[in-house]
Amino acid sequence: MTPTVRRLAVARGELDVWLLPPPDSPRDVPYDELDAYERGRADSYRRPDDRQMYAAAHVGLRRVLAGYTGIEPSRLNLAGERYNGNGERHGRPVVLGVPGGAPQFSLSHSHGLAIVVVAESRVGADVQRLPSPQTAEACLPALHPAEREELGKIPEHERTMAFGRLWTRKEAYLKGLGTGLTRGADLDYLGEAGLAERPTGWVVGNLPLCSTHIAAVALAGAGDRPVAIRAVPTAYLYAPDSVERLVEMEPGLRSMLRDPAQHGDLER
Repeated sequence: MTPTVRRLAVARGELDVWLLPPPDSPRDVPYDELDAYERGRADSYRRPDDRQMYAAAHVGLRRVLAGYTGIEPSRLNLAGERYNGNGERHGRPVVLGVPGGAPQFSLSHSHGLAIVVVAESRVGADVQRLPSPQTAEACLPALHPAEREELGKIPEHERTMAFGRLWTRKEAYLKGLGTGLTRGADLDYLGEAGLAERPTGWVVGNLPLCSTHIAAVALAGAGDRPVAIRAVPTAYLYAPDSVERLVEMEPGLRSMLRDPAQHGDLER
């Protein structure tokens, strides 16, 4: 696979969202594009489906980032922003060694779907399969007190969806910070009622997605942010010329990540 001639570029304040499908067969996943750290993480999964999903998501990430950097997927040097030189990765992932700098990005995957979000500024993303009522109930004690109170006022038949939207917003924000769930889930309010209580300096919201999954993004800064969403066909992502195909893809959907500080409310 050769470097692309034309590169993708993300405008300041905007987000590019890539929806990545799983491969049709494990044989379609080119493990040789992953580095030693990623292969080790993939091998740590006990279930073959989980191992394949991890590997496929990271292959997809590398192929998307190749379109922005002009560097072959296998040659991208990925590390944590608090890289300590010993092969471990701490904090948000970053691309090292790109002349002029690389865009910010975040990867998340869950049960057959991966998303990659690319932005000019610090970003976090999360995707989850729709939770069960049992999962939502079990996680309630871990939430911010105001979030628990808010969910308790929602009719029971709507509560599971509301919890899923909330949880993905929370994980996206914590990934944007670079802490993940090592920072307590009860420390930050990401609900939809007390918008003034949300963390300052971030725009956090849910994405329009399919009926089986929920996703959210968190972008550092303020103000409404245009979002371009591309749903990548399996035939594109795993083709020998996948990077070239990705570079030529036009967004299939355009949306807006709205800053509640400017609007005073959120669309559900």
